[in-house]
Amino acid sequence: MDNEAKWYVAHTYSGYENKVKDGIEAAVESRGMQEIIEEVVVPMYEVEETKGGQRKLVMKKVFPGYVLVKMIMTDESWYVVRNTRGVTGFVGPASKPVPLTQQELRSLGIKEKMAGFDIKVGESVKVLSGPFEGFVGTVEEINIEKRKIKANISMFGRETPVELEYAQVVKV
Repeated sequence: MDNEAKWYVAHTYSGYENKVKDGIEAAVESRGMQEIIEEVVVPMYEVEETKGGQRKLVMKKVFPGYVLVKMIMTDESWYVVRNTRGVTGFVGPASKPVPLTQQELRSLGIKEKMAGFDIKVGESVKVLSGPFEGFVGTVEEINIEKRKIKANISMFGRETPVELEYAQVVKV
């Protein structure tokens, strides 16, 4: 078996994504498998909704019915994820789950070495993607939970604050 952690996609019952994430994380904790199953993610995005005249920000799932799992594929890790309540299987042929490719990870906004985010407030970053691609800015704020930063970029001769995801920036 390959001993490098890769991202796999687990299919779940719709609406069970967060329960599956919690279930996998609990199994990892109780079995001491932190080195094998590194991360479980339910990709979310923020959208503004208006209900009854009230506007509010709501988190929506990017892929309802799916959970991303970064793990080293072993018989034990396959078993733990596959037998978590709410999981119906992995994406790929039943006998061999298929890891996501680098290109698929980039399109999802996942950088392969995201764990060691080493950018600090006050440092300069270059924007790699999105509408501000190519701009350089100074980090003003880091939101670890949302995996986003706020940076001031120089646009049209003035400092403009922008919010960017970790995957969109690299330290200069």
